[in-house]
Parts: sequence; C-alpha cells; structure tokens
Amino acid sequence: MEKLLKIMHRLRRECPWDAKQTHQSLKPYLLEETYEALESIDEENWDELASELGDLLLQIIFHSEIASEKGCFNYDTVLEKISKKLIERHPHVFDKEIVKNAEDVQRNWEHIKVKSEKRDSLLTGVPATSPALLQAQRLQEKAASVGFDWDSIHPVMEKLEEEWNELKEAAETGSLEKIKNEYGDILFTLVNLARFLHIESEDSLRLTNKKFIKRFNYIEKKYDNDLNAMKSAGLKEMDRLWEEAKNKE
Repeated sequence: MEKLLKIMHRLRRECPWDAKQTHQSLKPYLLEETYEALESIDEENWDELASELGDLLLQIIFHSEIASEKGCFNYDTVLEKISKKLIERHPHVFDKEIVKNAEDVQRNWEHIKVKSEKRDSLLTGVPATSPALLQAQRLQEKAASVGFDWDSIHPVMEKLEEEWNELKEAAETGSLEKIKNEYGDILFTLVNLARFLHIESEDSLRLTNKKFIKRFNYIEKKYDNDLNAMKSAGLKEMDRLWEEAKNKE
C-alpha cells in the first residue's frame, strides 16, 4: 500500500493528466470501474476481478490524495473511519450484543447508522444518485428493518397483480403522467418481489441485458452484420434465429 501511495503522490506532481484531475472529473471513472468489477463477478473471471479491484483501489487512493492536497483528509483518515464504523456496527462481535441471525445484524446496522450519523430519516442514507432499481431495494430493506414490510411473498404477488391492472387502466386513458406513475409502481413492486425471492433486481436485469446482447449478436452474425439484410428479413425470421440462439445456450 505504501508503494501505491508513493506512486500516486508522484503522478500528481509529474503527470499532466493526473495533476489536473479533481473529485468531480474522476466521478465517471469511479462509476466505470465499479461496473467493470461487477461484470467480472458476473462472469466469474477472478483474475480480471483482481485487476478491476485494483482499479477501484486506485480511485480511492486518487481521491484521498486530492483531498490530502486540499487539507481535507488523507488515506489514513479513510482507513480510520471505516475501521471505526465496522467496530461500531458489529457490537455482536466487538461488544456483548446478541443476535440470532443475519437479519438481526442488518437491523442493528441500520439502527446504529441512523443514531450515529444523526439522520432525520432512516431512508436518508440511500443515495439519490443510485441506480433506480438498487435505490428501490435499499429503501425497502431499510423500511423493513423497522417492521414496515409484508409478512410473506403472497401479498406481494397480489400487489403486483393490482398494480398491473392499474397500469392497464392508465394505458387506456392515454395519459403519459398516469402511465409513468403506474409503471413505476409496478417496478417498485417487482423489486419488492425480488427481495422476497432473495435476489437483487439490478443484478437480474443486468444478466438479462447480457443475455439479450448475446442472442442479438447471434442474429447479427447470421446476416454478417448487414443491417439492411436484417431489416429485409423481418421480425418472424429474426425471431426464429433468436430461438435458435436460445436453444444453443
């Protein structure tokens, strides 16, 4: 770690590109590296994951170096804060708190977080910039930590059917505002359903996107990436190739 810190310190002094970066200019890279790490996990490419985690660590070092130059904080501050947080939020490990299961641990984490950070709301800690599906799941998890939740998956299924009917009614009105609201309600309920099924909505959709890309690429290759040929073939023929690609998986 000391070696990496020294490298970054030197880059900030001697490399024109590194020297001109700011917290704001680095935001896209932080997000990009995070998603590249997620992709490595999805593909179970552990060598690549090691590389991507290094890229993520670089972003942490980079931001810490910039903050240090401004006299705000440094890398040691980052380590101190996360160490303190982990100890405070695991009283069942570092103190005498008793928990029965992982759900108890999560509830304690949320309650300690609200108390220690003096937040006005349990939901304040969910970043507004989070991907919408992830944001919805975190909001639901936090609300559930104080008992605002369904008792089982069955009411969620019923709620989904209710929201689906409301969307159909909204679609018949032609009102984009109503359609948008009802569609959002369906997505929120689907996220809730995913939570009861113990899966992450964001992960599920990302995997489906990946599957779509793979199958569509199969169709493209059949037409040698000739877009005009694809248009001429029509939906029925391309759908046949889609099923062909699906059966090869």
